Amino acid sequence: MSERGRRVGLNEAIFRQVNEQIRNLNRDFDTQEGTMTVICECGDGDCTDQLEIGTQEYERVRSDGRLYVIAPGHAISAVERVIEQGNGYDIAQKIEGDAAELSKELDPRS
Repeated sequence: MSERGRRVGLNEAIFRQVNEQIRNLNRDFDTQEGTMTVICECGDGDCTDQLEIGTQEYERVRSDGRLYVIAPGHAISAVERVIEQGNGYDIAQKIEGDAAELSKELDPRS
């Protein structure tokens, strides 16, 4: 895996962990109202886009360590592809190989 690819993967993992903390806080304070605001989980370390996603949809995405919630247009075609489009967000899946393996390795739920 290239250094750039590893850096992108680490950025995505950090954003995914932040979103897991947001989810946990919503659950702890019982503020879940069917949706939650997450930050874009793309590989751009400077991206701070906020996305609204249904909590059930978020849980479905988290059930697969290769999936990420990203802003439309933020997919990096060399390592992922958009598999679904939501209302204001995309769901990207890592392409099999080094990127997918790193994604699964850094999954906070695995």
